[in-house]
Formats: sequence, structure tokens, C-alpha cells
Amino acid sequence: QVQLVESGGGLVQAGGSLRLSCAASGRTFSGYGMGWFRQAPGKEREFVAAISWSGGVTYFADSVKGRFTISRDNAKNTVYLQMDSLKPEDTAVYYCATKRRAGSYYVAGMYDYWGRGTQVTVSS
Repeated sequence: QVQLVESGGGLVQAGGSLRLSCAASGRTFSGYGMGWFRQAPGKEREFVAAISWSGGVTYFADSVKGRFTISRDNAKNTVYLQMDSLKPEDTAVYYCATKRRAGSYYVAGMYDYWGRGTQVTVSS
């Protein structure tokens, strides 16, 4: 079992920045890929970013490419999502998740453990 807790969400003006953290406890997550997804009201959960277990490979949705950065610190069992140049359309609940299975990083079904999410609200 892996428990994931997201933090760092909040209210920010358009153009601002936030840094989300996802802390894992339980079994070590150093062998897992990690991903961030988001879900806005009335919309389906969508992929945001992901990182391989070593941190050497990253993936981003086109909508956040160039604005968001993902990183991880396996010694601290934590993955981060740095969000810059935020837009109102980035408003959503952001979830982190672990990925142990082989397969696409872009697909939510490939992930197993999920956090409860943190709210990000970007005002115009």
C-alpha cells in the first residue's frame, strides 16, 4: 500500500505560480512512475504531467508544456509539480498517482494509487 498526500494548492491570479507537492508513505515509491492529473467541475479527469521512476524522463500535456515542470526526490518520497504562468483554465483539483505497470503514462487507468487531491484556483 502507498498513501499519497497532495499539498500546495490555493488561489492565485492569472500569470502566477504554485508548487504542488505529493508526499508518499508506506511502501517505497522509488521504483514507480508518478503522474499528476486534474479534474475541473463537470469535466473528466485529464493527464497533466508524469515522471519516470528515475526522474530521467518526463511527459506533459500539450496544454501545460512550457509552463509546468515535474520533478521528484526519491530520498524524500516526494514528487513536485511547479506551475508557472497559470491560466484560469488551469483551475481544477490536482491529483497525484503512482504507476507501477508498463504502459502509457498518459492514461489514468495505468495508475494504481491516488491521492485525494488539492484544489488549484486561478482567477482572471
